[in-house]
Amino acid sequence: MATWDIEVTDTIGGEANYSWVYRYAVRTSDDISERALVRRIKGVAGYSGIRGQTCISGDFVEIRFPARCVVIFADVRY
Repeated sequence: MATWDIEVTDTIGGEANYSWVYRYAVRTSDDISERALVRRIKGVAGYSGIRGQTCISGDFVEIRFPARCVVIFADVRY
């Protein structure tokens, strides 16, 4: 099992601003697909069903919602 730490924050000029931030954690199986992982992260953060731009780099996930000025960061806790 893997535990993912999730941060949702606002952006300004496309960069994370952290004037507000919400933090969550979610446990997933180690063999979860990237698509299922993104859906799980968005669901926990309250952004399911909203299209975003996703970048996955190993143990780090970044999901941006430019029209909403929001970004989600998720990384595996070891």
